Order: sequence, then C-alpha cells, then structure tokens
Amino acid sequence: MKKQPDTINVMIECPRGSNYKLDYEPRSKGLRLSKILPAGLVFPFDFGMIPGTKGEDGDPLDIIVISELKTFPGCLVDVRLVGAIQAEQTERDGATGRNDRFLGVPAVSQLFVDVNDIDDLPENILDQVEAFFKNYNEQAGKVFKVVKRLSAKEAYKTLNNEE
Repeated sequence: MKKQPDTINVMIECPRGSNYKLDYEPRSKGLRLSKILPAGLVFPFDFGMIPGTKGEDGDPLDIIVISELKTFPGCLVDVRLVGAIQAEQTERDGATGRNDRFLGVPAVSQLFVDVNDIDDLPENILDQVEAFFKNYNEQAGKVFKVVKRLSAKEAYKTLNNEE
C-alpha cells in the first residue's frame, strides 16, 4: 500500500501501562480520572482521542498509538493512521452502537517507521489490542465485539465520514 503522507494530531489520555482511565473534558480543557482498572488490567499501548471528532457515543474518536514510546497524559502526538478496529459495543442497558478504535503510529517512531497499514502490524499486537478492549468492557458489564479490521485507507474514510 502507498504510504499515507498525512498525519493526524492526537491527545494521549492513558499512557501504555496505565491502570487508570482518564477522560478529556472540553469545558475545563483538562483530564479527569474516570476509573481505576481492575488489578492486572493495563493499557497495552498509549490510548487517546482524536481532537475535533465525535463518535456515535458523543465522545471524540478513540485511538491506540502503537509505539516503542510511553508518553504521558495530555501529550499531543502526530501519528500516521494505519488502520482501525471497527467494533460494536453493547452497554449494560442493552443498547448497541459503534465504538471503533483507530490505530496510529507516531510520525517520529523509529521501531514502527515501516508500518503504514494495519497489515504491516504483527498479528499478536492486533490480537492484544482486541483482547484488551474485550476484557476492559467485560469488566464494566459491557460487550465489545470486533466487526472488522480496517486498512489505513478505510480508516481515513471512516475518520472523514466517507463510509
């Protein structure tokens, strides 16, 4: 696949290895602690949001930043969008909606410099990310179902509401 020249700006909410969940609050322009994860459950990679976007749940779109780095809450990172995990999430009340997880690689990454598409990522990384979100949601009484893995091109279309 041809390399995507564009990068997108993301904000990290939860660094790799975090056992807590922070949420960005636009009104205060700050991060608020929203939950502590169960013992042994930690974010496998930096997790954040794509500013200026809105998902079906009303929150900014989520992104996993796959990298050799561990940043910090509030860190802004320019990433290449390499794909997405299209997912359905069923809430405790039974309501189901889309809750995709975009996948990006920092523009400055040295270890993942040749990763430009989801197919360039090792399968075990994708499996680990999917398993984390299934478990994370299960702990909250929700169901996270992977529908499809999207290529970089498909992810850009989804991000730009061109599906």
